[in-house]
Amino acid sequence: MDDRYAGAQALQDRLGYQFTNQSLLREALTHRSAANQKAGGRRRQQQVKGAGSNERLEFIGDRVLGLLMAEWLLERYPGEQEGALGSRLAHLVSRVALAGIADTLDLPAALAVAEHEARAGVQTAANVVADALEAVLGAVFLDGGLEPARRMVRQCWKPVLEAQARPPKDPKTALQEWVLGRGLGLPVYETIGADGPSHAPLFVVRVSAAGQWGEGHAGSKRAAESAAAAVLLEKLEGGPQG
Repeated sequence: MDDRYAGAQALQDRLGYQFTNQSLLREALTHRSAANQKAGGRRRQQQVKGAGSNERLEFIGDRVLGLLMAEWLLERYPGEQEGALGSRLAHLVSRVALAGIADTLDLPAALAVAEHEARAGVQTAANVVADALEAVLGAVFLDGGLEPARRMVRQCWKPVLEAQARPPKDPKTALQEWVLGRGLGLPVYETIGADGPSHAPLFVVRVSAAGQWGEGHAGSKRAAESAAAAVLLEKLEGGPQG
């Protein structure tokens, strides 16, 4: 507990933001496994799935990040149109980019996970730390408003954004070029789930190629396909696994 407290304080120092409501930060740094472990026994069975974890803050942090990043890209690249801006945005909010930023902030040191999950290395898994970074951003937004959240995004994402000399390729295009360049068959996309209300759908798409597969989740089929392609391309290129 002391180590996590020190990690949370160090994280605030790196962000240059001190929370007024520290409980928001604690929630942002609580993985579902730790929330379930804390609930314990009968209460755990009665508890709503994910309650007490950082999942709700991740939900809002994801939306705040998308808004602030889109704003920043419009400001920084006034001559670029939707296609190029969309490619930049997809890369900047990707799991790979978020996990790298989380590691730079040493966020895993402050993240609370269940003991058995910690032994399995969940605390440093790319998807877990990426989600936690979005949760921290959501917590900053709820604690201080849009301006502190904007400062966090522009501070933490600046190195990644500045490394983009040109708009990155769309993941679907990059995946297709990867397999064709090796004489392999074209990727096959399959929609394996579509849920949620009509105004906020959630599509789940799986793409298969080169004997492996990747899965993506998004609010449109096209975006889910791109997310799936990015996951599979990461696997095929031997990138970080989450």
